Amino acid sequence: MPSSTIRRQMKNMVNNYSDAEKKVREATSNDPWGPSSSLMSEIADLTYNVVAFSEIMSMIWKRLNDHGKNWRHVYKALTLLDYLIKTGSERVALQCKENIFAIQTLKDFQYVDRDGKDQGINVREKSKQLVVLLKDEERLKGESSQMGFGRGSSQPNLSTSYSEEYGRSDGSPASYHGYSPLAATSAPPLASPSGGGHIPRPPDCHLNPPAGIIEAVALILIWGGQQVPSDMGKEVM
Repeated sequence: MPSSTIRRQMKNMVNNYSDAEKKVREATSNDPWGPSSSLMSEIADLTYNVVAFSEIMSMIWKRLNDHGKNWRHVYKALTLLDYLIKTGSERVALQCKENIFAIQTLKDFQYVDRDGKDQGINVREKSKQLVVLLKDEERLKGESSQMGFGRGSSQPNLSTSYSEEYGRSDGSPASYHGYSPLAATSAPPLASPSGGGHIPRPPDCHLNPPAGIIEAVALILIWGGQQVPSDMGKEVM
């Protein structure tokens, strides 16, 4: 397993990311290959869930705000957005239209790697293509039909781990700044084995624990005693 994947899995555990957020992080990683169509399809299905939609869009806007050597985060986020606009919930296109300026600004994205290659051009061209698509309603409808999906059609809830009552911001660019995973909602009290009332649940110990403890646990779970890579302290992909 690549070290970048291991680091990403650790960060997922430490930050308690949801299933939808993990999928977006994987699809928009710094790995030197594009997101798979099967993974993007799973994410598109999740956009029909109100809570998952918010989580997905929040993570995408966060990725679009990246820069420099993390240009792949930005490029892949644009690629994922393009796919979701055509195959996911119509709310994806609606939110992108409402925040089209955040996409337009990427036409000036700049990054030249250590070999002197202009990697920023990938982001600039993709952002221009996406803006053109968002401004052409007829093309939007046509491409959605070609993909075999009915925009706005009813979709089943594909993830039982999501609850419609679980709240979060709407996922727009204005709401992802200062973004942090929400604390888990309170669970109902446990029934007493003797039938004499309820046993109160202990406080949720996983909320804001010392980072060192969780990282240590994550290391044990993932490596099982293997040597920790020397680049462990680098930014997680």
